[in-house]
Amino acid sequence: MGCGRVWGRVIQGIEGKVSAMDGVAGVVLAGGLSRRLGRDKAVERLAGEPLIARCVRRLAPLVSEIVVVVNTAERGERLPLPPGGRIAVDMYPDSGSLGGIFTGISAIGREWGVVVACDMPFVSAELMGHMLGLREGQDLVAPMLEGRPEPTHALYSKACLPHMERRLQAGDLKITRFYDDVRARYVGDDEVDRFDPERLSFFNINTAADLSRAVAIAAEREQG
Repeated sequence: MGCGRVWGRVIQGIEGKVSAMDGVAGVVLAGGLSRRLGRDKAVERLAGEPLIARCVRRLAPLVSEIVVVVNTAERGERLPLPPGGRIAVDMYPDSGSLGGIFTGISAIGREWGVVVACDMPFVSAELMGHMLGLREGQDLVAPMLEGRPEPTHALYSKACLPHMERRLQAGDLKITRFYDDVRARYVGDDEVDRFDPERLSFFNINTAADLSRAVAIAAEREQG
């Protein structure tokens, strides 16, 4: 099911600095097993909504289509997605985030995908909007914080697909291994800090302590 019309209504209601971008889709990775948390973090609630729904909502103003990648169709049916969300099942099961990114970028109907993990509740529209403006002449755009890329908060074009698939077929699952094979634009520390000085975009929930901290951050920053 396409979701352009659904996201269009959301976008029209936002007086924002960022608007939907033609040729850009959203990809939300929701296939993790949440071993450290001990339960499915995608459905954990934060500020009154499941993490997966929150992630989709925060991406909506930036994109014209959203695909959620899951490990099984059964799990996808159980996720509390907003209307119009589309599920894609891992094409390379048990291949971690690289397999999820490959599946999501393969499934979208746009040339570029904004990829985030479902456990990143504070994605910044300003930072992601800046990254979207850096795509020309590139195959991927990724933050580079203290010399380390952030591959689950990045933009990937379909030009990355053959390079990802070669790694998947070889069992080499480190996401950034294929980065040297494509044209990559890295967003460095100073550039990131202009838009997200506290770097909350990269905060992710792996443990109960992380979830508690996220609840506290959301209560402090989003009341009213």
